Amino acid sequence: MGQVKAVVLRAAGINCDMETEYALVLAGAKAQRMHINRIIEDKNLLDEFQIIVFPGGFSYGDDVAAGKILANQIIHHLYEPIQKFIEDGKLVLGICNGYQVLVKTGILPVNNSDKSQEEVTITYNDSGKFEDRWVYLAPQTDKCIFMEPGRQIYLPVAHAEGKVVTKDDATLYKLKSEGHVAFKYVDENGKEGDYPINPNGSIDSIASLTDTT
Repeated sequence: MGQVKAVVLRAAGINCDMETEYALVLAGAKAQRMHINRIIEDKNLLDEFQIIVFPGGFSYGDDVAAGKILANQIIHHLYEPIQKFIEDGKLVLGICNGYQVLVKTGILPVNNSDKSQEEVTITYNDSGKFEDRWVYLAPQTDKCIFMEPGRQIYLPVAHAEGKVVTKDDATLYKLKSEGHVAFKYVDENGKEGDYPINPNGSIDSIASLTDTT
C-alpha cells in the first residue's frame, strides 16, 4: 500500500488548514489543502484520497451559526460523495469548526439524510462567551481510529458555540448505548464536572462524537 493521501478542505474563514496539513504530514500522510469549490466542481477529486479533514476556524464568518453555511454547502453539493467516501471505508475527521460542520450536516453522529429531523446539534456556550482554555478529555470508545483507547488527553479549545445538545433523553441514550460519544470533558483525575471542567455546558459532558463506523 502506498502513502496515505489526505485532503484538508478550505473555505472562506477557515484558519487552521495549514497547521492541519502539517500535522497530517508529521503523522506520515501525503496531505494537501484544497478549496471546497474545486471539489464541488469535480467530485471525482475525492477518489484520490483516503482521508478528508474539515479543519477549524470560522467558516464564512459563522454568520448564521457556527459551521452552518459550510454545512449547507455540503448538504446541497457533497453529501452523497462524502457518504460514499465513508461507505468505502475511508476516514473523515472534523476539528473544531469542522466538527460543528459535520454535526450540522447530519453526518455526525448518525448519518441522517433527513435534515428536517435534527436530533443533535451544537449551540452557544452556557457561559455566554467565547471560551479559550485548556481542557482534559477522556475517551469513551475504543472504536474510533483517531483515538488511542484509554488515553486521556489535554488540549486547548477555543469556541463560542461548543455545547452539544440532544433533542430528548432517548437521543442521548442512543448516543451513549451505540458508542457515538468519542470524548467527554473531565478534570485531571478523569472525573466529570461543571464549568470550567465542562467549558460549554454540553449535555453529559460530551466533547466529541463519532459515527456508526
